[in-house]
Formats: sequence, structure tokens, C-alpha cells
Amino acid sequence: MDRRRVLKTGAGVVAGLVLTGSCKSPLRRGRAAKGFKIGVCDWTIGKRSDPGSFEMAKRIGLDGVQVDFGGGEKDLQLFDPDLQAKILAEAARQEMEIASLAMGNLNNVPYKSDPRTEAWVSQAVDVAEAMGQNIILMAFFGKGDLKNDPKGTDEVVKRFKKVAPKAEDAGVVLAIESWLSAEEHLAIIERVGSPAIKVYYDVGNSNKAGYDIYEEIRQLGKHICEFHAKDYDDLYGKGSIAFEEVRKAMDDIGYRGWLVMEGVKMPLGLEESCRYDCEYLRKVFPPKA
Repeated sequence: MDRRRVLKTGAGVVAGLVLTGSCKSPLRRGRAAKGFKIGVCDWTIGKRSDPGSFEMAKRIGLDGVQVDFGGGEKDLQLFDPDLQAKILAEAARQEMEIASLAMGNLNNVPYKSDPRTEAWVSQAVDVAEAMGQNIILMAFFGKGDLKNDPKGTDEVVKRFKKVAPKAEDAGVVLAIESWLSAEEHLAIIERVGSPAIKVYYDVGNSNKAGYDIYEEIRQLGKHICEFHAKDYDDLYGKGSIAFEEVRKAMDDIGYRGWLVMEGVKMPLGLEESCRYDCEYLRKVFPPKA
């Protein structure tokens, strides 16, 4: 069924934007993918919080973009309704999708300690609901790292418990991406006790941390909401990540959906490297699987 939404903005309205339940819609809620979709982080292609990311991603041959909320010390860029409308309109114009949203700024302004972030995450849930998105990646690296930080982890659990009911009501998942092991992720999820808290699994990061990523995927199972494709050593298929084994693990847990490329190695230049990685992933993770 088609869904029509008029987006109110500070400058007026963006009317007549048709957001459908088809695979070409930027809306994702309520749809289960039968196969795999390949996207890219907007920051990987140098288009953080930029509507122009969709044109570039389409040129590379991708299905969509993971959109970051932006950075800074005050309100994040994607809190602006005008920018939300522009991103939705451009995604529709390019016949592309939004894979998910991401709060990368939490690496610099930690959710575990900075009082501003509680309001940010709450507002991010509102933004996700307004944009028809159901996943918000919450980054826990850099200053926000939770590894070997029980006090910080306790505070994150406390904050998650406060915001989780709102996320549940909005149909939004708050997805932890971190250096933590599968066991440590599961411990946080159990302590919070909400289906709104899941794991955003980055195969490159977890492999770099020394975990058996193929078994971790099976261990986490339904608690994984989306994946980053990454290889710290080379282009995909040439480095340390055995993506064929990743696929087998996904098959075992019944995962179908997005693999979002977060590029590290760009030996062919940005666009050609991303195109190579995309074409490789298509062979292992086809759209109909």
C-alpha cells in the first residue's frame, strides 16, 4: 500500500512526496527483505549528512545509504526538518533507499558520560520515526568506548532503560556498534530488557578485536539488526574477512537485509574501490537469496 506523507519544515512543506512500500522507497518500516541490499555509509563517500550521497551511491551501483546525524557540539544536523525533507526527497528522486541512520558523533561526545546525549538520542528517535526509519546506529568508539569500562557501561544501561520505551513505541531500534564481544553485547541487552536494543555488527571491527566473527554472528542471532561490511586489510574478497563464511553464518540465523559498506582500503580511488567492493558483495549476497 502506498503511503503519502507531507513533511513539515521550517520553510513550509514538502508536499506530494510519495513514499511507497516498494524496494525503491526511502521508507523501510514493515518490510522484510527476501535477499540482500548493499549500501554505503555517507561518511565513507565523503557525503556525511549530505543529500548528494544518494546520487553518488547510485553511480557506484549501490541500493542505498546509511545517513549520519552529523557532528558538532550542539544540535546535530539531521535534527533540522529541512534537511530531513531534502534527504527523503533526494532518495526518492534517485530511486534509492535509506539503509539506516547513524549517530557517529557519539564517538566524540560519549553517550556514557555527556549529559547532552540523552536528549540527542531521544530526539533521534523522533527523527527516525518522522523519516520512516527503524534503525539508529549508536557508535561506541573513541571517547565513547565501553571496553573495560564497567562504570560507563552501567550508565549506558541506565540511559537505555529510560529511552527504550519511547523507542519501542516508535518502532525504532537503538543499535550498539562497539569493540565489545558478543557476550558483552548480550549482557547489556539482557540488563536493559528491551527489544529496542540490538547490535549493529561490524565484521571488520570485530575481526580486528580478535573475535571469531562467524561464531559471534551465530551467537548473537536475532539480536543483530544490521551489518557493516568492512575489511581493514584490502578490498573485499582480498583481505582478512571471509565473506562467504559471513554469508553462511547469516543463513544460519536467517538474516536478510542490508550490508552497509564502511570502506577502509581505497587502492583504486574512492569510487572505483567502492564499486569493486559492491560488485564483489553482490556475488556473495545477491538481491534474491
